[in-house]
Amino acid sequence: MVDLRTAMAAAQAADRKSRDGRPGADDKKKRRSGADLGIEPFDPVKYVGKEKADTSSMWLVILFAFTVTALMRYVLMPSTAKDKTDILYMMPLVMIILIPQIHRMVMPERFLEHYTKGTWFRATFLYTFTFLSLAFLLVNPPFGDIVAPQVASDWEIVVDNGEDFVFADGSGRDGLITWQLEEGEYLQGTSWLLFGLADNVGNEDAEVVVNHRFQGTETVIESNTTFWADHGSDVGTWRTLNNKSAPIILPHADQDQAFALNLGESLAVGDHMITVEITEQGDPWVNTRTYTWTFSIQAPVSSTE
Repeated sequence: MVDLRTAMAAAQAADRKSRDGRPGADDKKKRRSGADLGIEPFDPVKYVGKEKADTSSMWLVILFAFTVTALMRYVLMPSTAKDKTDILYMMPLVMIILIPQIHRMVMPERFLEHYTKGTWFRATFLYTFTFLSLAFLLVNPPFGDIVAPQVASDWEIVVDNGEDFVFADGSGRDGLITWQLEEGEYLQGTSWLLFGLADNVGNEDAEVVVNHRFQGTETVIESNTTFWADHGSDVGTWRTLNNKSAPIILPHADQDQAFALNLGESLAVGDHMITVEITEQGDPWVNTRTYTWTFSIQAPVSSTE
């Protein structure tokens, strides 16, 4: 049995023998730097300088993106036709190539030594997403308006048969409403076209022109200004009693601009084409939108034995 003192003495002798066999090995090990061990030495001064350079680069890229977006919105956009709007986004995005040159022109020399390919990669993403977010903000209210009002829900046809109003079956979501007659060649009663307009800003300034075309005859129809005041509270009741699948025409209540147009008395069998042209002075363009709908009145189906 070997006691603890003997074991420790043997270990010290073996360690001494190992050092004696490699002269200077211990000194060499002590002199090895962190770089030799794969560890980068920490330099507080260099670290602070790099952080300042990166922060300055971030704010420079944001300022550059803001300047480019403002020029796109208030200089380039008003002078560009609506059918050539691709340039509004392509040109600002191409200006990404100027980011390194702007840094070299603006930043002090002590910052430039910290910029690498990784800096330009991060700056590219920061510029792109900053430009897109600012552009989206500036072309929408309250800074801009580039979209014409749209139909709030769906359009509908109701017929006043003298006793109440009856909704057409289905909805006009696909641009077509069909009315199947049970007898005769005419739809008895007064046919009304109902729809509402919704916009992200006030839609009362929009000009709306509705054309009714049937068998080569085209008629411009004016909206009835008293229809919704006289019957608006009853529309929900008609919808429930006559056609539960009919849409809610004014889903945003008083915010939607209501339209009611008299298509005529006793409409004949055939396809009645309805065109709605919407024009609005937006910012910076004139905004337009067109809808084309078909109200198809079909003759009774003859029964054969």
